Amino acid sequence: MDSPYLFQSQRLGFRTWLPSDLPAFSEMNADKETMTFFQHPLSEKESQALMDRMARLYAERNHCYFAVELLENRQFLGMIGLGTKTFQADFTPCVDIGWRIRKEYWNQGYASEGAGRCLVHAKKLGIKKVYSLASTKNMASIRVMQKIGMEHEYDFEHPDLIDYPELQPCSLYKIEI
Repeated sequence: MDSPYLFQSQRLGFRTWLPSDLPAFSEMNADKETMTFFQHPLSEKESQALMDRMARLYAERNHCYFAVELLENRQFLGMIGLGTKTFQADFTPCVDIGWRIRKEYWNQGYASEGAGRCLVHAKKLGIKKVYSLASTKNMASIRVMQKIGMEHEYDFEHPDLIDYPELQPCSLYKIEI
């Protein structure tokens, strides 16, 4: 039987998005705690738009924030992968790495494992530099960046977060692969 996954890590399977992902994805994106370091929780419509955007990105570039499942039971874990940042900054446009995981799976090493595996995928695609950014207050994500070998570049004011001063500043990390 063919694997449903584009690639795997030790415990995770990475794949493109399916319509059946919407309920679990929407539930995760609507959770206030999960979305602490984002502008606001997402509606189901906004979650669908994000899934559609990831499908377009994958079709164009062979990468996106992938739907991720646990290999042991095919439970939807969240999203981990490669995106693009195009807002106005001296490091954009760029490929970035990011993750959002259902909170029942936090603190189990999944983000670091998955992000590390996505860096391998990026290298296979010929990507030379990958960035990541998060609110400086988001220590969990910053620790993931550090664990996968990224180095702190600098902190900056994110132009898309002007109306969200509680999320500023952001820390920018980079890795050359």
